[in-house]
Amino acid sequence: MAPTRTAIVAGTGLIGGSVGMALRKAGWHVTGIEPDAERAEAAVAAGAVDVIGEAGTCDLAVAATPPASLAAVVQQLLDAGAAIVTDVGSVKAPVVAAVNDPRFVGGHPMAGSEQDGLTGADPDLFRDAVWVLTPTGTTDDAALAQVREVVSGLGAQVIALAPERHDALVAVVSHVPHLTAAVLMRIAEERSTEHRALLRLAAGGFRDMTRVAAGHPAIWPEICAENRTAITDVLDELLDELVEMRLIVSGGDRDELLARLEAARDSRRSLSVGAPDLSRLTEVRIAIRDQKGELARITTLAADLDVNIYDLEIAHSAEGPRGVVLAVVESDGAEQFAHGLVEAGYRPSLNPLE
Repeated sequence: MAPTRTAIVAGTGLIGGSVGMALRKAGWHVTGIEPDAERAEAAVAAGAVDVIGEAGTCDLAVAATPPASLAAVVQQLLDAGAAIVTDVGSVKAPVVAAVNDPRFVGGHPMAGSEQDGLTGADPDLFRDAVWVLTPTGTTDDAALAQVREVVSGLGAQVIALAPERHDALVAVVSHVPHLTAAVLMRIAEERSTEHRALLRLAAGGFRDMTRVAAGHPAIWPEICAENRTAITDVLDELLDELVEMRLIVSGGDRDELLARLEAARDSRRSLSVGAPDLSRLTEVRIAIRDQKGELARITTLAADLDVNIYDLEIAHSAEGPRGVVLAVVESDGAEQFAHGLVEAGYRPSLNPLE
């Protein structure tokens, strides 16, 4: 019988609690770090962790504290002897820049709940959610592969991005939508003082657009401070687009309005809905030199080419400093991925799965 894998989760709120529950469900022994005695007791009672303890040796440590403290917590976990450390912060560049250790793999599970804290924790929170990893050229390949395996085992779809690219993209798909939802709710609340039935009559579209505004507000000032440049850039672009939309509507330009709405509908329908069946997947075999940063280079290249890696394995050679990366991707993007790999100096081979 294989020994039980050990994990430490620092922070037992919504995400940390969900990570702990999911790891325990997968058979891990989870130690929680929670300085607040009441929250610590609640974490054990809820099944988010097995015990409350301190930083120490473990197979995997997860930092799930507020953004401003993440770098310090990650370093504490590394110094205490964790074999591999990842985090769950929604802004990646600052923490990755602050921690210079090959055992650290930056991460961001893009999942949440309208319920605050541990009460919203769910072991299935990450199933079918996107979980971004942000390796760098100094990230240990074995650490990246291990974190990717664990995260995939929790049901998440894993992609790798450079930290700065992650922050720019998440400003578009997460941070600015949350701020926009808050603005819409403010407008609705102000109008409701004049029309008391407004919020009760809110249609599905309004509820869908403002759902994220029900999330925990306390973390957002820190998020906006950590990612202010990317967020303000996207807000500027949003303001420009809204001005254009206002001109289209006020000018009665039906054709242009219809064209924009149709383009938006097409883009919305093209959003990924999960992995395809095996008949639409191809295994890409990539020979690599057995050195740091190779796996990070390959996985971030896939993300740059908009190619999803659905499974990943690295096999090291016993006869020299070489290895093979086995990446399973959607067949439609396999040739594009292979071409990008060739341009990057690799010699891939393709094997469609049946």
